Amino acid sequence: MTSSEAVFAQKASWIWYPGDYEVWMSNRMQNRRTERGSFLPPFWKLDSHYVLIDFHKDFVLDAPETANVYVEGQYNLKIDGKALPGYPKKIEVPAGKHRVSLKIYNQASVPAVFIEGKHVFTDTSWRVTYEDKEWIDASGKTSDISSTKYFPAGSWNFQDPKLAPSAFRLPVQEQKAADVQKEDHHFFADFGKETFGYVKLHNLKGKGKIKIYYGESKEEALDTQKGELADEIEVNQPEAADYTLEGSRAFRYVNIQFEGLSANDVSMLYEYNPETRRGSFKCSDEEINKIYDVAAYTLQLNTREFFIDGIKRDRWVWSGDAYQSYLMNYYLFFDSPEVTHTLLALRGKDPVTSHINTIMDYTFYWFLGIYDYYRYTGDQAFIKNHYEQMQTLMNFCLKRRDQDGLMEGLPGDWVFIDWADGLSKQGQVSFEQLLLCRSLETVALCAKIAGEQADAVTYDAQASDLKKKLFSYYWNQDKHAFVHSRINGKATDNVTRYTNMFAVFFDYLNEQQRQDVKKYVLLNNQVPKITTPYMRFYELEALCALGDQAKVLKEMKDYWGGMLKLGATSFWEEYNPAKSGAEHYAMYGRPFGKSLCHAWGASPIYLLGKYYLGVKPETAGYETYRIEPVLGGLQWMEGTVPTPKGDIKVYCSKVEMKISAAAGNGVLRFKSKSKPSCKGAIIKSLGNGKYEMAVSGGKDYQIKYSAI
Repeated sequence: MTSSEAVFAQKASWIWYPGDYEVWMSNRMQNRRTERGSFLPPFWKLDSHYVLIDFHKDFVLDAPETANVYVEGQYNLKIDGKALPGYPKKIEVPAGKHRVSLKIYNQASVPAVFIEGKHVFTDTSWRVTYEDKEWIDASGKTSDISSTKYFPAGSWNFQDPKLAPSAFRLPVQEQKAADVQKEDHHFFADFGKETFGYVKLHNLKGKGKIKIYYGESKEEALDTQKGELADEIEVNQPEAADYTLEGSRAFRYVNIQFEGLSANDVSMLYEYNPETRRGSFKCSDEEINKIYDVAAYTLQLNTREFFIDGIKRDRWVWSGDAYQSYLMNYYLFFDSPEVTHTLLALRGKDPVTSHINTIMDYTFYWFLGIYDYYRYTGDQAFIKNHYEQMQTLMNFCLKRRDQDGLMEGLPGDWVFIDWADGLSKQGQVSFEQLLLCRSLETVALCAKIAGEQADAVTYDAQASDLKKKLFSYYWNQDKHAFVHSRINGKATDNVTRYTNMFAVFFDYLNEQQRQDVKKYVLLNNQVPKITTPYMRFYELEALCALGDQAKVLKEMKDYWGGMLKLGATSFWEEYNPAKSGAEHYAMYGRPFGKSLCHAWGASPIYLLGKYYLGVKPETAGYETYRIEPVLGGLQWMEGTVPTPKGDIKVYCSKVEMKISAAAGNGVLRFKSKSKPSCKGAIIKSLGNGKYEMAVSGGKDYQIKYSAI
């Protein structure tokens, strides 16, 4: 996969029923998880692809044309409704208007087709369905009327007819260890940093066992009893030859023990998604630069076939983790297909029988992912094609509301929120109502895009009603904040950070409420602190949205810098500075249960791009955008933010800004002690030291000013 869009107007591609490949591939990927050699499947229901698919497209040709045909599955191919004999590898399409159609059956993998001709070729303009609802009368005539609903075909950028979708693998690259300590029948290798791939033994010879213990830390690799990942393999190799293990693993250190075997070296095949880093950030603070680089590497490692949570333990597609990866992705790779692939893999099939990943809030994060995807990309086609899936998932949620019209955990629901000791999940939790409210707003927006105006009115009304309840039931004037929950119809006195900080960047609060939340919640040490990077992401976003980038910069240096001081080469699932030594690696009651490379640990990418460089879309797909640089205690900073229309580049010091954008129309907003100037542009004063300037694509701007 690359960041190319999955629409190939002039090039043939493998196609299938939309969403099916994501479901099939995610099943295959998520069922690779092992713990010490034991298979550990996901906790939730897994769907499957449709096994029989109908494909068709109408062509108008000026001249006859021959096209090659490649298919995954058994198939029946027709031209103008007339079946061709056997399994043709070529088709002859006459001049004029003709329909090419075929049905493909495949139980093992996704029914897929690749047709390659000059004008007759497969792409996402083909129409597909999993049920054609046709019927034949007594004379043998096929019905003229059908209720069949066809959809645009699904596709990734698989444009090699000889490389079938079911054979897809991420690429690998051989890498040497930074250090290998060799003893008789024992290697201990350090690859220098967190990595992912396949261990390769060189000149392995003999008959016996190989025991391999992997570690994100040296302590884990040395603990042969309690490390999370281990393999034991029987080998019979009379002649010396290289041997690559079948299973991909996460590690930095590898402890290899030979019984009856010998080898002369060890390396690895690094497995990766070849993403291009379009986004960048550099500043006057070298520690922040290091934090950004390690965050980018962390996200890179966790960007695989889909956005996953962590490379060691789960390697699953969790909606809450993925949602944060989407946001970071918009400021680093801007790989739109990776977002849609992950969204579709998480959504699965109808009927909906449980929350995504069984977690109530993770269902709502799925909707939030849709909201932001449209905001950053402007991709209306995706919204229209998958609106029904949004609607059926939302209807599932609405049917589970209680007598007050609120969400409350029912049997089988996991109310997660965060990993936090003593955090109540009982009753009507305000955080879940807040997420549902934003989800309703999302589906209303999508209904409008899909042309379903009546639905839009209904969902807008439900969102408005829920927002009123949110303030009526949970806002406590004395505490200047939302309380955590209601139990038996009565609001508790407990204040937590979650609902309050989300309400800030959802823009649900008036200015007085925003300042109250900042003072009485976010800056109040009496409110339980957040220890996971997962929720620290949102806490720091709320502070940035409130204009406190200076505090956030210090928090980043303390929190992420704290991990770097402990030798982290990727960012962790959780960090508590009060712990020491190997205590840092423990989680879930296991000494090495914590993931030391977790996607949600990479949030500085998003914060630095959106709230320091200050680049964000004002309208969908960056048709219009805002640039609002905030140094936040830095002397200078520079960076690039990718958009669908090209890159936006920002340089900012205390006396100068340089702005350029590839395309579109934006607005630069900033503060200055003195009157600013820019050759070739008009700077408008907004009063109180605030200024605004229009930015046009294709132009370079140099602004002289004096930072406040």
